[in-house]
Amino acid sequence: MFRKIIHIDMDYFYAQVEELKDPSLKKLPVGIGSPDGRGVLCTSNYEARKYGVKSAMPTKIALGKCPHLKLVKPCFEDYKNISAKVFEIFYEYTDLVEGISLDEAYLDVSECTEFDNSAFMIARDIRQRVLKETGLTCSAGISFNKFFAKFACEHNKPNGQFLIPPNVSSEFIHNIDVDKISGVGKVFKETLANDNIYKLKDLICFERYELQERYGKFGTKLYDYARGVDLREVSAHRVRKSLSVENTFFEDISSHDELSDKIHDLHDEFLRRLDKHKDKVVSTIFVKIKYHDFLSTTIERQFKDLSLESFTEIFIERFTQRVEAVRLLGVGVKFKSAGSTLQLPLPFYEV
Repeated sequence: MFRKIIHIDMDYFYAQVEELKDPSLKKLPVGIGSPDGRGVLCTSNYEARKYGVKSAMPTKIALGKCPHLKLVKPCFEDYKNISAKVFEIFYEYTDLVEGISLDEAYLDVSECTEFDNSAFMIARDIRQRVLKETGLTCSAGISFNKFFAKFACEHNKPNGQFLIPPNVSSEFIHNIDVDKISGVGKVFKETLANDNIYKLKDLICFERYELQERYGKFGTKLYDYARGVDLREVSAHRVRKSLSVENTFFEDISSHDELSDKIHDLHDEFLRRLDKHKDKVVSTIFVKIKYHDFLSTTIERQFKDLSLESFTEIFIERFTQRVEAVRLLGVGVKFKSAGSTLQLPLPFYEV
């Protein structure tokens, strides 16, 4: 079964944060770096990039290309705080989040139930959430492995998204430039060019062992990427504090009975996923409701059991307080911190 991977990249992150703090910067070419002209730039906005000003460029060279470049001292505390908010949004869709930097991450949404597991719709919703909650835009690439997800993300920047499906044509793959592969920098690109390798199609004629002999371990990656293969997993490094299953509906739902049916479906999927975490200790159960106007409410109860009736009961309690169209429903649990001796009751309810 193909995985569903989303690569999210915040658009010119540091510079965009500074523009958010000072909107007058939006019309100016901006470089994030030392105002004294020393060192290199952290990044630049798109106005500055029109002049050839790029990330990691020595500031003196950048000023030579764009003498009226506005230099702004970086404020990493602000960047970290906003990054934390962005990543919290990611974790509402999946726990399989691999942060590459403050402004970039891979998400494996293969088991996310949002939008009937449409990765394209999930990515769009994430981008809308990030914009609404932080004021910043980001771009997304969606595909069946990390290599294509990253390539897709770069395909429609800024503030866009692009999908590369599992049935992508070999012609599409073969016409990708080799410098789109992570690890192929300026020097290695020249090495490949000396061997008449410019696009992935130029690698097809080689056997795996030939590329290994020429380029070592990296030759194996070149062989696989030329064939659309990338077996790297999204590596998550986060202690799970909760587990939930949510579903954002294509159309808002007002019917009590229909919403109760959705709770039933969510409960089945929730128990299936919870079965993988029998070592965890549940402290509370909860139901989340997001209404048509995007206002959210969550109701929690101390853990007694994991029955459908328990979740339905607290859903009804909260929904009857505001009987309006619902955009999203979710059910879940919060876990106790490590060290507790209590255990989940076994066996689980049958799914």
